Amino acid sequence: MEIRQLEYFVAVADEKNFGRAANRLHVVQSAVSAGIQTLERDLATSLFDRRGKRTELTDAGEALLPRARRALDAMRDARDAVSEVSGGLSGTLRVGTLTSIPLVDIPAVLGEFHRQHPGVKLVTGGTPSGSAGLVASLLEHRLDLAFVSLPAVPPVGIDVTLLGRAPLMVALPHGHRLANRPHVTLHDLADEDFVDLPPGFGNRELVDRAFSAAGLSRRVALEITDIGTAVQYVQYGLGVSVLPEFLLNETPGVTVVRIDGDLPWWSVGVASASNRALGSAGKALLEIIQQAVLHGSGHSCA
Repeated sequence: MEIRQLEYFVAVADEKNFGRAANRLHVVQSAVSAGIQTLERDLATSLFDRRGKRTELTDAGEALLPRARRALDAMRDARDAVSEVSGGLSGTLRVGTLTSIPLVDIPAVLGEFHRQHPGVKLVTGGTPSGSAGLVASLLEHRLDLAFVSLPAVPPVGIDVTLLGRAPLMVALPHGHRLANRPHVTLHDLADEDFVDLPPGFGNRELVDRAFSAAGLSRRVALEITDIGTAVQYVQYGLGVSVLPEFLLNETPGVTVVRIDGDLPWWSVGVASASNRALGSAGKALLEIIQQAVLHGSGHSCA
């Protein structure tokens, strides 16, 4: 059994497809197929049930997967140790990102990391389901770190380093019937058309839960993927939006009103899987991110 064979095995298990696994590993599909066949021959068992276009783990494959991940993590740690002694980090660091992260200048942070650790290959990407999708990728060990917006208590198996938090306020277009009030309730807003992110994104989950806890439903008329642009849609009368306070600084044509009640605070952090020790490259990037937020490289909030 070779480490490369385990890398092939984990990639196919994650992707559920030999072709996608080969693309992820930057090798030809025949190499992945041959590696898996050799591994199955060495273990005298089938690891995958190949039916149609989808490839599923057998019971033996399910038993091997967590042990294969641990073996690859141990190999990564061994490489880290040697790299640190020899004067520089190496390997690949996979980072999940959201479309907009108001507290952090992501290009600047990643640029600084690359300047300090040029031997580490950075791979970044998002998901169409926002923080929920990033959490799933962390739990599957497809990512090492991810920027997420999650509830105060993160999902089981996820550790979060908080970067910032802010209260939720409602943005109303100029001339709205509620714009002259000093504060509103969720009941006041229940019949409005909302601008918000798709399901799975942190802001959407927080607001949906708040309405549900109050025994109310709401109508999201316009879904966007960049929280930083939501207030602009409000500005042009396309709906109202409940957003973190620091995104709502004096936009022309928009009135910001406080919401009464015990609403959760919006937060953003860097998440990792609890059952997988963060490697040296991940720790180095996390330190750079924390320093950037501490010294005001992004927006600040309480």
